[in-house]
Amino acid sequence: MKLLKIIKDFSYTHSENTAFISPEKEITYKQLWSESEKVASFLINEPLPNGSPVIVYGHMEPEMIISFLGSVKSGHPYIPIDTSIPIERIEKIIESSSSKLFINVSKQSFSLENSFVKIINFDEIVDNLSENTEVSTENWVKEDDNFYIIYTSGSTGNPKGVQISANNLQSFVDWMVKDFPINGNLQFLNQAPFSFDLSVMDLYPALASGGHIFAITKDMIAKPKYLFEAFKKSNIQIWTSTPSFVQMCLMDPSFTEELLPELTVFLFCGEILPVSISQQLLKRFPKAKVFNTYGPTEATVAVTYVEINTEVLQQYESLPVGKSKEDTRILLVDENWNEVSEGEKGEIIIVGPSVSKGYLGQKDLTDKAFTSFEGQMAYKTGDAGYKENDQLFYKGRMDFQIKLHGYRMELEEIEHHIAQSQYVKMAVVVPIYQNDKIEYLTAAIIPSEHVFEKEYQLTGAIKKELSEVLPAYMIPRKFSYYDDLPMTPNGKIDRKQIKEKVLV
Repeated sequence: MKLLKIIKDFSYTHSENTAFISPEKEITYKQLWSESEKVASFLINEPLPNGSPVIVYGHMEPEMIISFLGSVKSGHPYIPIDTSIPIERIEKIIESSSSKLFINVSKQSFSLENSFVKIINFDEIVDNLSENTEVSTENWVKEDDNFYIIYTSGSTGNPKGVQISANNLQSFVDWMVKDFPINGNLQFLNQAPFSFDLSVMDLYPALASGGHIFAITKDMIAKPKYLFEAFKKSNIQIWTSTPSFVQMCLMDPSFTEELLPELTVFLFCGEILPVSISQQLLKRFPKAKVFNTYGPTEATVAVTYVEINTEVLQQYESLPVGKSKEDTRILLVDENWNEVSEGEKGEIIIVGPSVSKGYLGQKDLTDKAFTSFEGQMAYKTGDAGYKENDQLFYKGRMDFQIKLHGYRMELEEIEHHIAQSQYVKMAVVVPIYQNDKIEYLTAAIIPSEHVFEKEYQLTGAIKKELSEVLPAYMIPRKFSYYDDLPMTPNGKIDRKQIKEKVLV
């Protein structure tokens, strides 16, 4: 694979250059390659089915990157799982993926009940193998082989494994290196956990261009003073994040060019980029370029881009997500798959080589969302959009799937888990918008009989149950309680009326 060959070449030509920096440790390109060779050698000697995915568990450690590369060099895709993911969800991912091996790089003890997956600590792999371990390139994943599998939200309460092949990833990386000013020995910010596909936007373009990755952890984000001290020493040149994260940073007046004098590019994906944020960035970082991008996990991170400059800000009240990359076609269609006219809203269909082959082991869901169009894979995003002046504009979801702070999730999945609570008869989750952007989720609930005197006590009990099955970002911020919930004449829950109820 071209990407792996480039990284291998850098391990010789840039051997002592730093590849990855975390708060606890730095590794060079030479170390990245040699340590991942050990992981690959270990995996080749394990009795794993061909192409069986390897789970890698941790949080922003360099050993995660080492394990990713070791997996794909041994012919196995990896599944990244962050330490913030609840155990029950991890068990569902293991069951769905049929993974037989779980690499724990977190330094924390980890165990699972009633699971057939083998759990091994990263140190157990590398400490027992020779420094000169080398794996044949014949073992590498290639072409349509899966490179990684990222699990996203599913409407039945079960996560879906999006399969990204070597070809899918190569299409994305080639585009990033070619069409963005990010090439050549630059320092990239890594803000997104590896289980969130936004992380791919900094990880592989950095490694494909001889760059360095500066990772920030959830503990750093929770302590802004510590975070800003790290920024001051970081020499970050390429900023990749959700708009929500940079919005948090902009709340501090010291977040300016003086703090990050080397910063030249902002890359945003995962949610709507507000005009106000773009205006502030251009003012505070006058030498930097700001890019807005769009794309779902199923099409390998992003497929469209536009530079947000003063001219664009003056022209549009809500920002475009731009034009598609060269090898990709964006269709806007009505419910009968007829292309809509310019300015008319339709469903966004993505056609091209970065579109996934589908969801791992879930043929029905794959057949529903993926198809072939003129000989190429196509993904029916469920996103609404329209085109104006050859620019694509994103206009939200056409179903119950939403994006909140960059994380894509299905309201039906959250509702499913709330409804499983012993304290709940019925639940509807409603997204609350501000300026076309989802600020938070609220849950409208018909409660079961309970012993709590105060509503906040009931809410606390429900949230405690949810924390065992859902990531924190999927748990609604607010809970409201009712004797009944409105219905439409067709017998469906009237979400519009419920939204009006919770906003009162």
